[in-house]
Amino acid sequence: MAPIPGSGLAKGLAVTLRTMTKKSVTAQYPDTQPDLPPRTRGVIGLFEENCTVCMLCARECPDWCIYIDSHKETVPPAAPGGRERSRNVLDRFAIDFSLCMYCGICIEVCPFDALFWSPEFEYAETDIRDLTHERDKLREWMWTVPAPPALDPGAEEPKELAAARKAAEKLAAQQTPPATEPHADAQARAAEQPTRPQGASKQQVDQPKPNQPERDQPSPDQPGSKLPEPEPKSEQPKLDQPKPGQEGQE
Repeated sequence: MAPIPGSGLAKGLAVTLRTMTKKSVTAQYPDTQPDLPPRTRGVIGLFEENCTVCMLCARECPDWCIYIDSHKETVPPAAPGGRERSRNVLDRFAIDFSLCMYCGICIEVCPFDALFWSPEFEYAETDIRDLTHERDKLREWMWTVPAPPALDPGAEEPKELAAARKAAEKLAAQQTPPATEPHADAQARAAEQPTRPQGASKQQVDQPKPNQPERDQPSPDQPGSKLPEPEPKSEQPKLDQPKPGQEGQE
């Protein structure tokens, strides 16, 4: 079916009429700051303490807009008898934002989380040379870096947190003395207490029985004490043997 002549013009006029009746809302910048998304790429901040001068960000930058200078220092041994070590000390870290294309490769390849995105974008300059931010300026942008988003409740625990938690639990287990089992302690206390018949109180057991004099018998554990010798048993007469005086009668 062939299009009706003038249908395109009618559709365009219909869109214009619909928008003419709506109220326009204009954010008056800079009086009204824009509501930026959390992953806005405004400017790059530097956390200098995490930088190890590995030069990965400078090598991977497609615009070659990162400039890093450093020198080596000798660190004395931590323990006597150890050997000295050398470490890199950062002298200069600068980013030329007149060349940067905000690709974020330097932030992704940093192995020690020394570079972060900041949502700040108001750093325009009248001189192009002022767009090269040194490490002091990059350090100031770290104050505006937003906090990382919260993890999903069902997500796996990060490896760093898991390793730190296991190390803390191991250290706490080494510092606390081993606790004895409660059942073993109860059995040991029960063995030390004297036993008494069921249904009798402690006072009844401790009192001597009537018509039974107490005797001081020496204990076998004391040195020099002798146990009383047992009394000889009287032999009963056998029934098969005749009594004296009955042999002549038979």
